[in-house]
Amino acid sequence: MRLVRLIANLGYGTRKDVAWMFREGRITDPDGDVLYADDKVEHAQIRIDGEPLDPPAGIVLMMHKPLGVTCSRKDTGRVVYDLLPPRYRARTPALSTVGRLDRDTSGLLLFTDDGALLHRIISPRAQIAKVYEATLAQDLRGDEQALFASGTLMLESETTPLLPAQLDVLGPRHARLILTEGRYHQARRMFAATGNHVETLQRTAVGDLNLKGLDAGAWRQLASSEISLIFGSQPADR
Repeated sequence: MRLVRLIANLGYGTRKDVAWMFREGRITDPDGDVLYADDKVEHAQIRIDGEPLDPPAGIVLMMHKPLGVTCSRKDTGRVVYDLLPPRYRARTPALSTVGRLDRDTSGLLLFTDDGALLHRIISPRAQIAKVYEATLAQDLRGDEQALFASGTLMLESETTPLLPAQLDVLGPRHARLILTEGRYHQARRMFAATGNHVETLQRTAVGDLNLKGLDAGAWRQLASSEISLIFGSQPADR
């Protein structure tokens, strides 16, 4: 792939913009020597204004999504892409969220430009565990664990019961919920079905990949060993 196309696909600008960057001498190798558009050079050896080139296609990012931010490219308020460098929104192939968290839910959110991986993660057949912690408006009544694990709970306006889910009681109004499917607002609707209301909700893990060490609003690229953690656990293992 010609360097102009490579760099443009990473969102640094149009091909015309990138060609101009070459002419200005802004694209160099690690030693500061100017590169030219027809040079053959490894991705890791390219610098723009002295900074390493963004990762190539096939990346996976994890973000600690804060409250009040929408998993959307276009919204009247803040969106998750506002927390990334602006060029990440312009990458080709596109960088997409892996599933969604609603505006009032915080926690672990994944992004990837690998369509096959995205579909592998969100496929209902994968049954990847998603772990949530919830604080509730009322005390747990005591039968939620059995109800959620039964595989018979039917949400309002749905025709298929939920798959069994694991509930760990952490306090009178504090619970951990482990789901292996991703229906619309599922965690909130499950507690609503028991007459309760979720006040705060955070996704803390996907598979064996957890949120520890990542502050709200922060993000980072995952190593291949971390990506494998997404597929590494089932609810019974926790």
